[in-house]
Amino acid sequence: MHENKIIIIGAGPAGLMAAQHLALKGFKVHIYEQNKAAARKFLVAGNGGFNLTHSENLESFLDKYGSPEIRNIVQNFDNQKVVQWLADLGITTYVGSSGKVFPTKNFKPIHVLKAWLDRLEELGVIIHYEHTFLNFDLSTVILRKNGEEIEVNYSKLILAMGGGSWKKTGSDAKWVEILEQKNISITPLESANSGYETNSVFHQLQGQYLKNIKVSFEGHQKTGEIVFTKYGIEGSPIYYLNRFTRKYNFPLTINIDLKPNLTEQEIVVGLSGIDKISSVLKKKFKLSTTALNLLKTLDKENYTDVDKLSKLIKKFPIEVLSFRPIDEVISTAGGVSFPSLKSNFELKDFPNVYCVGEMVDWEAPTGGYLLQACFSTGVWVAKAIADFEMDIDE
Repeated sequence: MHENKIIIIGAGPAGLMAAQHLALKGFKVHIYEQNKAAARKFLVAGNGGFNLTHSENLESFLDKYGSPEIRNIVQNFDNQKVVQWLADLGITTYVGSSGKVFPTKNFKPIHVLKAWLDRLEELGVIIHYEHTFLNFDLSTVILRKNGEEIEVNYSKLILAMGGGSWKKTGSDAKWVEILEQKNISITPLESANSGYETNSVFHQLQGQYLKNIKVSFEGHQKTGEIVFTKYGIEGSPIYYLNRFTRKYNFPLTINIDLKPNLTEQEIVVGLSGIDKISSVLKKKFKLSTTALNLLKTLDKENYTDVDKLSKLIKKFPIEVLSFRPIDEVISTAGGVSFPSLKSNFELKDFPNVYCVGEMVDWEAPTGGYLLQACFSTGVWVAKAIADFEMDIDE
């Protein structure tokens, strides 16, 4: 057993994963969590479909991450290793029709978390609940428990406090101000995996789905399903485009291909010389009711002109006005900037202090990619600490 005491702030996926890998190497690990229970956001995310990673090939998998730093880290502890880690916990998995990896039906999110926490307890990891992070210096972390401030010494400190979305789970990003006061560079947090707000013409479609469509923006495209809401549009293809639209100013226009399996010319031919456009669109082209309702938001000139309508079926423009408010989205972009970190995710200005998980400046779409990167960053930092200590011992 190593005498050095590892302190982790935050009992989310990244912090728990770092704790497990360090404990396996013989380190004494203490986790301090502000909530009454571990991994609340992990459990809440599981309510919408508990996909823990994705099964696609590694090259395509890594393409979902915008920064080379996070791609390198995910490659080090990839989707196959996550599946093996789950198996080691006794959690069997299966690949869904979309390629997402889920626990088998007998394992609910709470069962996965319990198996994980039980393993950590076996390894000697101690979790201290209801401890609020206040500050740190080069050797001490300051916390509040029951209204009193306490100081805990550390040899290595891992900050794993999450992003800024879903504050009800404890992911409140109060750490931003603390780190900025220490002149640590923070890329401002922004909504990620967010729906887009649109102008009111599309609000009348609230609750209606478009399936098997392709959404595109500036050469980036994603097939899938979207839903119209009281404020705009949501869905995995929309979330995928977030990181590309983020580089531009709103308002901007994204496009929807309502019939990805047909060319524009094939649609022109099918519509030519007919009177009842709606009937042909429905019966011959099998457009859904939602797609037809969307096309009917067009003016008469565009809807009745075969060439114009065909272009719009392949490239229907949706003007988007903004992301959703940060507390209503799945995750956040931004965080501790890579220039503030060494390659091992140690803060350059604070030796022995590391950052992991969503509080680092990276983003990824839903579908298992978010959790994957949180797991991977936890492993990355744990390995860096263990390797460093081994070098000292030698």
